[in-house]
Amino acid sequence: MRLASLTLPFLALLAACAPSGQARRDGTDWPGYGGIDENHYSPLKDINDHNVGRLGLAWYQDIEGGGSSLTAPIAVDGILYYASGYSVVHAVDAATGHELWTYDPQSWKVADKKMRGAWGSRGIAYDNGAVYVGTIDGRLIAINARTGHRLWSTQTIGKDDERYISGAPWVFNGKVLIGHGGADFAPIRGYVTAYDQKTGKQLWRFYTVPGDPKLGFENKAMAMAAKTWTGEWWKYGGGGTAWNAMAYDPKYNRIYIGVGNGSPWNQKIRSPGGGDNLFLCSIVALDADTGEYVWHYQTNPGETWDFNSAMDMELARLKIDGHERDVLMHAPKNGFFYVIDRATGKLISARNIVPVNWASGIDVKSGRPIENPAARYPGGKAAIVYPSPFGAHNIEAMSFNPGSGLVYIPTMDQGRVYIDPAEPLKGWKHLDGQRISVGTGAPPPGVTPDRPATSFLLAWNPVTQSEAWRIPMPGLRGGGGTATTAGNLLFQGNAGGKFVAYAAISGKPLWSFDAQTAVMAQPISYRARGKQYVTVIAGSRFPSAIGLPREWNYRTQQWRVLTFALDGKAALPRVDPVDMPVIDDPAFAVDPARAAIGATVFGQRCSICHGANAVSGGAAPDLLQSGVPLDTASMKDVLHNGILRERGMPRFQELTDDEIAGLQHYFRQRARQVLAAQSAGQPGAQTHRGLNEGQ
Repeated sequence: MRLASLTLPFLALLAACAPSGQARRDGTDWPGYGGIDENHYSPLKDINDHNVGRLGLAWYQDIEGGGSSLTAPIAVDGILYYASGYSVVHAVDAATGHELWTYDPQSWKVADKKMRGAWGSRGIAYDNGAVYVGTIDGRLIAINARTGHRLWSTQTIGKDDERYISGAPWVFNGKVLIGHGGADFAPIRGYVTAYDQKTGKQLWRFYTVPGDPKLGFENKAMAMAAKTWTGEWWKYGGGGTAWNAMAYDPKYNRIYIGVGNGSPWNQKIRSPGGGDNLFLCSIVALDADTGEYVWHYQTNPGETWDFNSAMDMELARLKIDGHERDVLMHAPKNGFFYVIDRATGKLISARNIVPVNWASGIDVKSGRPIENPAARYPGGKAAIVYPSPFGAHNIEAMSFNPGSGLVYIPTMDQGRVYIDPAEPLKGWKHLDGQRISVGTGAPPPGVTPDRPATSFLLAWNPVTQSEAWRIPMPGLRGGGGTATTAGNLLFQGNAGGKFVAYAAISGKPLWSFDAQTAVMAQPISYRARGKQYVTVIAGSRFPSAIGLPREWNYRTQQWRVLTFALDGKAALPRVDPVDMPVIDDPAFAVDPARAAIGATVFGQRCSICHGANAVSGGAAPDLLQSGVPLDTASMKDVLHNGILRERGMPRFQELTDDEIAGLQHYFRQRARQVLAAQSAGQPGAQTHRGLNEGQ
């Protein structure tokens, strides 16, 4: 933990900004991931569709230290809090950007292989004078919101297991709830755990999939769920991790859990006799006090495509068929938008927001999808399925504006080829050390999605289940998280580097700001010293190139906190384009056999951060620009000794000398391919250009 210099003016500022305990619900504060009501909505309207043209940068803060900062900030009593990298929590004066304190859990020292998840922290939460954060190594930490000192820390996962935390905590009724990730990397059984806010003592835990029946079941819900599984699923963990969004409902005193996909993805491996596989890809309602099961709604029974339901949930009261109803709105990966009765968990309506082919629709009476059997890639036959595992809607937050009655969804339309793995399904195993193990195979040659991938911002009417308007986004995954306000405004960043304010009703662009890098995190709005502010964190989260004219570059883009207010006068440093050359050594003789070994290693362990085909989109360094792969000793320092762990680069101590040599040959092979494509002026060839700050 680092405190700002303890001068008398600083102490006076700290005392003036000290949180009072409970967050205010009038729009002054934004205390958690979804704001005051889980809808990513602010009732403030000092900034509105009439004066938003006066919006300007009030202050900015560069984020240093490495790692992703794709995170949702929070604001309480004039203090802005955010997490950067591996859950380093910062507190700043929300009106000026003056740093008050920084708390560093130093996760990089203890996380080891868990760092290979690489996503950092997507959010934090505030309640009763404390800020709560989860860490990649599985800790849940409470921090004194005024001083930045740790109040308590508890380990939420078992010793030496493969779980990690990258999602935000949820706070309610003196409790703090946290889930975890890891099901794509190891045999994991998902759960969520509630802790006492004051002491960190565990209060209750709910498992999201059943365990080994021989060991008994924790509750009736697990006994019920076990009847929907077949084979020896527990040997594969089952998955079902609650790694992202949840929602607290004070009216019914319930917490809604968004549950992830199966582990492995392929149901024919984990549950070979079929079955619904509860509670995969479900919303599960739990009693907030006891953690007892209340109801569930499963979006994908027997899921087999990574169509998880861990995306955010909006809570609202809508007039449907002449009657006011309490609803939960959800747009998971699978391409449908669901309106669900919060009281009963029954489906009210569902309609696809993008073209899908895994199902022809959702049967409202049963709540079940009308599936296309061919989408389950039966008999070893490949299937092109829409949407892809990236989903029609991913982690970029949607929002709901009660004034316009619309939901705003960062949307993607893209497909994926699914096929069984080449090895026998029986006895399939997660491979230790790989970045991702899914249980599906490589697409056969020539089998590809039949239309280009696109992305757009979608305004959706949840009552009529119809599109209101849409705006195309740059790149394959171009739309950032959204937030909306009572001033008839919708804020969203995009992959092209713009932060934009739209009219919430019509979608008309009203104002934009050049952020000099992608803006994919969700914005927030709050009041500090009587003035309304809007804050968003900017930086590219893309591992791979996404089809921009100029892809973002890790070495030249700058993660930043950007805060705006009416008549703001701050400005970012000037930037100029700069070429980032691909590095090669003509004396290096590429051995194709060794390069093939390196391609396999890269695909299994490296591509999830450094980009498909070794072409980065800015989330991690482009290794074709790096001199490290040219030197074997440097490669071993990074991969075996972990000299860059503090910057977010994990160790891969299991790699052999032959595999490291293979990586070197693969990088030289790819470098020459990219240089040849650039020389030929081929469309879409990676330019390897970035931005450079001017004087």
